[in-house]
Amino acid sequence: MPEGDTVWQTAQRLHQALTGPPLIRSDLRVPRLATADLTGRRVLEVVPRGKHLLARVEGGLTLHSHLRMDGSWQVYGPGERWRGGPHHQIRAVLATSDHTAVGYRLPVLELLRTRDEDRVVGHLGPDLLGPDWDPDEALRRLLADPSRPLGEALLDQRNLAGIGNVYKSELCFVLRVSPWLPIGEVSSPERLVAHAKRLLEANRNRRARVTTDQPRPDRRLWVYGRPGRPCRHCGTPVRTADQGRTGQERSTFWCPNCQPGPQGPAPS
Repeated sequence: MPEGDTVWQTAQRLHQALTGPPLIRSDLRVPRLATADLTGRRVLEVVPRGKHLLARVEGGLTLHSHLRMDGSWQVYGPGERWRGGPHHQIRAVLATSDHTAVGYRLPVLELLRTRDEDRVVGHLGPDLLGPDWDPDEALRRLLADPSRPLGEALLDQRNLAGIGNVYKSELCFVLRVSPWLPIGEVSSPERLVAHAKRLLEANRNRRARVTTDQPRPDRRLWVYGRPGRPCRHCGTPVRTADQGRTGQERSTFWCPNCQPGPQGPAPS
């Protein structure tokens, strides 16, 4: 699942593959970009901003994409078979003489002026893996609505950018706090912000995300994706429930014993 660390890695791969030589192929397969052609231009840089990707191109243009749940960018060498999905799922192809980047299932793809990037990312809070990281500002934003459940506040990219559903559940477990506890009642919330930063920093160069203290293949995560299975700490069955405002619900995983406080909906 693409979260801040995954998007950071994707940006690094795209930057290394596309910057330098001019593009020899540009194929943007969404209706509003059908006539856009970047062939001949050079990609200047590819940077992440939270869960957004910004490919800045000569001429003051930016190709903005967002992976959401299952989008991806894959990079291939000359003659290498494309393996990211069926042909009809391809939304973008950018190629130099050395590499081809293929965007699959991209729910967001748009071309805008680089000077207008704030239109698509200006609402985001401090980026946990970005040069703008500001823990005090992130904490201020989190606490601006003290009654909001912790899990919802962490997922809101306007507070701090880069946390997705995995890190939301794992952070709450590591800190032994219920995801339904109002953010204003979390003791030492600055510790929450600092740990979020440490987790994403630790994982940005890993192939497989790890949040536990024993990074074996069968023990990489504490609670995420483990409903009904024993808590790795106390043995209590891990619970899951939807959390969030209507239309924005996301699955939350937690241990009701290790994470005391308000609990989610009772199992049906």
